[in-house]
Amino acid sequence: MFSIEHEFDTTVITLVDEGTTPLQEDVIVNGFEECITVQQYDHRHDCMHIVTLSTAQMHGLVAAISLLEGVY
Repeated sequence: MFSIEHEFDTTVITLVDEGTTPLQEDVIVNGFEECITVQQYDHRHDCMHIVTLSTAQMHGLVAAISLLEGVY
């Protein structure tokens, strides 16, 4: 399951892990004009982990997900 929300300066996509255990925490993707952030709560350390990607990196990630193993 996922949700999409449009806010003033970002588009927020939240991915919810459903199904059998072990379930992972929600993943939150924020699409800003200049970058994309991916966040996930870590209950072991009681903090949010945030990864920031440039728009070019996100385009590369999206393309790479559908490709076979190799260097492109």
